[in-house]
Amino acid sequence: MGVAVPGPDPAFWRGRRVLVTGHTGFKGAWLVLWLRDLGAAVTGFALDPPTDPSLYAAARVGEGIEDLRGDLDDPGAVDRAFEAAHPEVVVHMAAQPLVRRSFQDPLGTYETNVMGTVHLLEALRAAPDARAAVVVTSDKCYEPRPDGAACREDDRLGGRDPYSSSKACAELVTAAYRRSFPGGAATATARAGNAIGGGDWAPDRVVPDAMRAGLAGEELVVRNPDAVRPWQHVLSPLSGYLLLAERLWDDRSAAGAWNFGPDPSDELPVREVADRTCELWVEGLRWTAAADGGPPETAVLRLDSTKAREELGWRPAWQLDQALGATVEWHRAVRDGADANVSIT
Repeated sequence: MGVAVPGPDPAFWRGRRVLVTGHTGFKGAWLVLWLRDLGAAVTGFALDPPTDPSLYAAARVGEGIEDLRGDLDDPGAVDRAFEAAHPEVVVHMAAQPLVRRSFQDPLGTYETNVMGTVHLLEALRAAPDARAAVVVTSDKCYEPRPDGAACREDDRLGGRDPYSSSKACAELVTAAYRRSFPGGAATATARAGNAIGGGDWAPDRVVPDAMRAGLAGEELVVRNPDAVRPWQHVLSPLSGYLLLAERLWDDRSAAGAWNFGPDPSDELPVREVADRTCELWVEGLRWTAAADGGPPETAVLRLDSTKAREELGWRPAWQLDQALGATVEWHRAVRDGADANVSIT
């Protein structure tokens, strides 16, 4: 199940000391697999995997790296992770990533996503060898545009739910540290859309929910089927984070906000992604709209990634149909006994 996408410079990453927070999560695990392939010296810092099964376990992500457990809410644990890693590059991905959970636990969401970012930035300030850092937030950090237009990096931040506003807060905190403490690592923020791919078993996400429904012989239940989201394979934003870190290494002017979203043709209603996933995954799999859509969420999210395309030469790894096909292929192969520890380079 090898994957080939255009992306980062192997010569830059070979032997580079990289600290990745959140490496036991879906996106973090894929990033570590990629960095391992590139020859980086990776330290991961995270809680235990948030799901069972998990990509972290299935792909043996902890092998060949310094694999640390700790909580972002504990500044001492964050400091110790930096001391162990001696990082040259930091990619901060650890977070409470679920909108619906943020309604159930707003305090924990803000503690992790806001104060956890503060703890990370404080440790980064004291890291003598750190030269580049990417703080990953979310496309949901923006104040929703009433016209439904794609959000650009200079659009107003906002967020109408605890998760979204916590990510806007993380953006503001990072910008404040960047302006207030201009020495040290060049630090940028990255805002990406809805990532899909093999190994995502998180709840309340349409593609993993479809995987579970198909295996259980049940109907897929879809919340907010008319909500429009920017869909992309997980390797697309990850390639952007790596390209951005490379740029930051030599160009401090790149320290700012960056969008990494799909082509406009892949900004689609949830119902269309549900249709395509059901068709690919299990014959006869159908979906139905949830009777209760749950807490209110933004109706339309679109990202304008012109800046990343023009200044970094970044492009999405795959179009949506390719991304869904690769995701279903991954889950089908792993279900049938294939090794989930894939090669990316």
